[in-house]
Amino acid sequence: MFIRPASSADASAIAAIYNPYIIDSCVTFEEEPVTPAEIAERMQQVQQQGLPYLVACRDGQVMGYCYATPWRVRSAYRFSVEVTVYLARDVHGQGIGTALYQALLSQLTAAGYHLAIGGITLPNDKSVALHEKLGFSQVAHFSEVGFKQGAWRDVGYWQRKLGE
Repeated sequence: MFIRPASSADASAIAAIYNPYIIDSCVTFEEEPVTPAEIAERMQQVQQQGLPYLVACRDGQVMGYCYATPWRVRSAYRFSVEVTVYLARDVHGQGIGTALYQALLSQLTAAGYHLAIGGITLPNDKSVALHEKLGFSQVAHFSEVGFKQGAWRDVGYWQRKLGE
């Protein structure tokens, strides 16, 4: 396995990884599948802001991806980012999410960011465990903040200071 910056050529594979989460789960609050063109546009927006968008590959196949986006638009938030990771469903539990996040956090630290924030639709024991394994601590819990698949959903936020 190796981790590299994502390119527009990865957009179809990323959409194939992400869309089942949209359709079959509450992990993301998006409700309509996204096209590879939409993924490529989102990827370009992230990269144009100087933020990392990474993929993990094995045998030429994208197995997962992660990226960072600005936490908020006001300038005082410029050193805080929100981080996201998604894996193909058949590669969970192989350390790929950990490796992706470690690479992402390393790049963010080197770029001078101060805080990484992860939002998790609850319950999601695997995502909570991944974030806490990497030094994130829960800082917020919003009850019934989203409505998906016929039910109200909670979201928790975990944060990690970078460079520590």
